[in-house]
Amino acid sequence: MVYISKVYTKFGDRGDTMLASGDTVGKDTLRVAAYGEVDELNAVIGVLRVEISRVGERREFLAALDASLARVQQELFDLGAELATPGATEGKAPLRVEEADITRLEQELDAWNADLPPLRSFILPGGGPLGAHAHLARTVCRRAERTVVALTRVEPVRAEAVRYINRLSDWFFVVARAAAHAFDVPEVLWDTHRRNPAP
Repeated sequence: MVYISKVYTKFGDRGDTMLASGDTVGKDTLRVAAYGEVDELNAVIGVLRVEISRVGERREFLAALDASLARVQQELFDLGAELATPGATEGKAPLRVEEADITRLEQELDAWNADLPPLRSFILPGGGPLGAHAHLARTVCRRAERTVVALTRVEPVRAEAVRYINRLSDWFFVVARAAAHAFDVPEVLWDTHRRNPAP
């Protein structure tokens, strides 16, 4: 159980923070950036879930999506806890993402994608309010992934953590497409010929 008695401690006033291990590091280190960007992604998902709560149609689709997003938020907190714990590769992080979490993302991704038309081009972010929020989550997820990968270059990070954040960005791409199609919002394709119109 986590008990927080005071919101501010003044510990970070000089630019340092304490990891889950008790070690003190600068707030600009890769490890702190990695779990900070995972936290940012979690906040973006929170906004997406608020948007879902405002929609009155397609309740079955939205209820299933919201339940999946709620689970992903929990998993991201586990991932953040893992990234905040040096030595997690040696089993020192009690909370972390597991292979089963990755498999579940893949199963959901495949199920949603099976009902979507094949892509003929890259799509531009959009697809209605839900699709746009999901695309934003996808891009924040990709940034978090880049930082986690950068962390692996200098410190040990479990392969499951990298695979999870990589799969999750793909998951959000399919969520964005599924939301657009659920509400019959046209997807905008990247027009590579717009600068060179046919004569």
